[in-house]
Amino acid sequence: MSITYVTKETLNQMIEDLNQLKSVGRLEIAKAIAEAREKGDLKENAEYDAAKEAQGHHEARISILETAVVNARVIDINDIDISSVTVLSKVEIVNVKTKKTMQYHIVSENEADLKQGKISVSSPIGKGLLGGKVGEVIEVQTPSGAMQFKIENIFI
Repeated sequence: MSITYVTKETLNQMIEDLNQLKSVGRLEIAKAIAEAREKGDLKENAEYDAAKEAQGHHEARISILETAVVNARVIDINDIDISSVTVLSKVEIVNVKTKKTMQYHIVSENEADLKQGKISVSSPIGKGLLGGKVGEVIEVQTPSGAMQFKIENIFI
């Protein structure tokens, strides 16, 4: 069981997505299976096979999201301690080698979206930053090798 820390808004979005998958999504899959079934022999019906495979993927997504919702723990954004990097805090860091400044929001795996600057708490950089304080230089092992970052600021 992996506990996921999320905001109230994120939990609500996860529940909404789950309800959508269970209602509309399942109806669409059932309709596709029924249409494929009408086209004849199921043994040689590629459309039927594809619809059944899509159903399997859909049910797997539902199962994953159900588990995430059950294991979610809501954190109030006002309770976040910004004296060190924690889940749901935002952090401004500088790559020591390149001097490039980056800003990340440390989030759960379900919320991670690099395009929006949201990195997973379980990613190499996310793990490395956890517990770090302003002014500290941390070393992170990434797939491309060791990198050093200086924590410039922590905020909400």
